[in-house]
Amino acid sequence: MIKILKYSFFDLMRSRWSYVYFAFYLSLGFVLLFLNNDVNKAIITLMNIIIVLTPLIGTIFGVMYYYNSKEFTELLLAQPIKRNTIFMGQYLGISISLTLSLILGLGIPFLMYGLFMSTAIFDFTLLLVVGTLLNFIFVALAFNIALSNENRIKGFGYAILMWLFLAVIYDGVFLISLVMFNEYPLDKFALFTTMFNPIDLSRILILLKLDISALLGYTGAVFKKFFGTNFGLIISFSVMLLWILLPVWRIKRKLKKKDF
Repeated sequence: MIKILKYSFFDLMRSRWSYVYFAFYLSLGFVLLFLNNDVNKAIITLMNIIIVLTPLIGTIFGVMYYYNSKEFTELLLAQPIKRNTIFMGQYLGISISLTLSLILGLGIPFLMYGLFMSTAIFDFTLLLVVGTLLNFIFVALAFNIALSNENRIKGFGYAILMWLFLAVIYDGVFLISLVMFNEYPLDKFALFTTMFNPIDLSRILILLKLDISALLGYTGAVFKKFFGTNFGLIISFSVMLLWILLPVWRIKRKLKKKDF
C-alpha cells in the first residue's frame, strides 16, 4: 500500500492543479494576515473559505482521480494485489497531497507573520486540523460516489450535489425547521442535527474556539455549553473521525462486491 500511496501522492503533486491549489492558499494567507490588523478576523475569513472550498476541492479531486486512473487501477487489479491495498493507497495519497497543499499554503504566511509567538497559534492550528479532517472526509465520500457510479457524468453530478447539500441546502433546511418549531425546546435537536453535517460541525468548533459564540444568540450559548467543554470537544472530534471511518468502511465493503 505504501508504494501505491507514494505513486498517487507524487502523481497529484506533479499536477498543475495541486500548484494552483497551493498558490491560492498561499496568496490568500499573505493577503489576509498582512493586510488585516486583527488576526481573529483573518482566521474567521479563512474559516469561511476553508470549510466551503476544502470539501469542494476534496470532492472534485477524489472523483476526478478515480475516473482518470481507472485503466491503471484495472491493471493493478489484474496483479496479485488486494483491492483494499490499491484503493486505500490511492485514497491516502490524494488526501495527504491535498492536506499538504493546505498546510504549506497557509503555514508559510503563518510562519512569516510570526504567529508562533502569539495566542493565535491555537486558533490557527485548529483551523488546519479541521481543514485536514474535511479533506479526508470528502475524498472518502467522493470515492464512495465514484465506486457506485460507472458513468462519469453521473458520478460528477452526484458528487457536486452531495457537496451542495452539505454546504448550502442542509443549513437552509435546518434554519427553516428551527423557525417553524421555535415554540418547542430545540436545544438537543440543534446539537444532534449538527453532528450530521461535518461542515457545520467544523464551523461551530472554530467559532466557539474564537469565543464569538455570543453572535449566535441563545443557540450559541447552548453550543458553547456543550462544545465548549472538554467532553464536547472530544465528542466533536470523535464524530469527525467517524465521518472518515464510516465512508472508508463502506469503500472496503463495496470493493468486496464490485465487479471490475
